[in-house]
Amino acid sequence: MLYDVNQGKLITALAAELKRQHVVVPPDWAAFAKTGHHREHAPVDEDWWYTRAASVLRTIYTRGPIGTEKLRVRYGGRKNRGVAPDRFYPAGGNHLRKILQQLEAAKLVEQAAKGVHKGRVITPLGRKLLHAVAGVVRAQKPAPKTEAKPTPKAPEAPKPEAKPEQKAETPKAAPEAPAEPAAKTEA
Repeated sequence: MLYDVNQGKLITALAAELKRQHVVVPPDWAAFAKTGHHREHAPVDEDWWYTRAASVLRTIYTRGPIGTEKLRVRYGGRKNRGVAPDRFYPAGGNHLRKILQQLEAAKLVEQAAKGVHKGRVITPLGRKLLHAVAGVVRAQKPAPKTEAKPTPKAPEAPKPEAKPEQKAETPKAAPEAPAEPAAKTEA
């Protein structure tokens, strides 16, 4: 059911739900911090903390157990280094670690180990929240697509017949008159 809905809409709805329930709370420094070394500016969206928390929760659901280092790689990106070639840099770890701690305090994720992998996994409460939000997103009807009806075109006025183009004749140079013989002077 989680995979049947638009993932962008799911993240947006889950972020709104996390904000409404006060599950995650951005720290004071979140308004000024960049999300990684590869970014030039801090996020423009005021609610970026909730959106990132929703995305982290969904990532834990799909890829768990997962830890901070793998999340840093997942949210990292390419850094523009001027004339030098671009290079990949992982995202900052502090905001991801704080989000994981807040989700763990809300009992939506917990630490676990599966075989050699250890990290955060989703709890039944977190799974229930994700499925509930996915159900709400799925139940929302998409905006009805209005079929574009062809608009009747106004009859075009008949175009006046074009006159055949007349070639502009360039005046031909008059043939040069033979030079008159110079007048004989009598001496």
